[in-house]
Amino acid sequence: MRLWLGSICFTSVFILSAVVQSLFSLVLRLFGYRVLYAGIKLWCRSMLTLLRWFCGLDYTLRGLERLPQQNTVLLMKHSSTWETFAQLVLFPNQTWVMKRELIWTPILGWALSCLKPIPINRKGGRAAVTRVIECGRERLEEGLWIIIFPEGTRVPAGETRRYGLSGTLLAQAQGLPVVPVAHNAGDFWPRRGLLKHPGTIQVVVGDPIATADRDPREVNREVQNWIETEIAAMQAPD
Repeated sequence: MRLWLGSICFTSVFILSAVVQSLFSLVLRLFGYRVLYAGIKLWCRSMLTLLRWFCGLDYTLRGLERLPQQNTVLLMKHSSTWETFAQLVLFPNQTWVMKRELIWTPILGWALSCLKPIPINRKGGRAAVTRVIECGRERLEEGLWIIIFPEGTRVPAGETRRYGLSGTLLAQAQGLPVVPVAHNAGDFWPRRGLLKHPGTIQVVVGDPIATADRDPREVNREVQNWIETEIAAMQAPD
């Protein structure tokens, strides 16, 4: 009962505060991008604190020192709602590739559109990849890191699907490496699940993976193998 009560309380606060923060962000944007970003990052940090209070769910982060000096593309596992807001706290100033339908969402979409995202039509095929490369180049030149969920959608814990090539192709076009990020948030906050289980989410940053003069598919296989191997190790019994 306590687990359900904590999950319901957190989810209620999370949804209501997201609406309020989105509206507030429309005011913050009048003071410039840096103020807007700082305000949203503060909200994300507060949600992580409330998640720990209400649900007993915390996180650890390892390997942050492996990030290269220059901003580049991070390829991150997507198995939960958790990483969609935690990533703002975990990593340097960033933007994201996301399905364009999110930008069309009233209130929330208005706030997201202020953060320089790269919205795409997930069924757009080559056109979507081209958009990622073109818009991604601009965002990288602005000094932003780009986080991409290469599977394209949330995948249940313990499962995987083909990794898309757009992130690797963007990094390759800019002469940059990609950085894999593994985590097991889906074990504690399941895909489309209301119940949040107590524990500690593990987030691990891998070594940068070179893309220059390599087949993008080969790079993706290396990324996927590393991420899925790390997650399997997290799920293995002690």
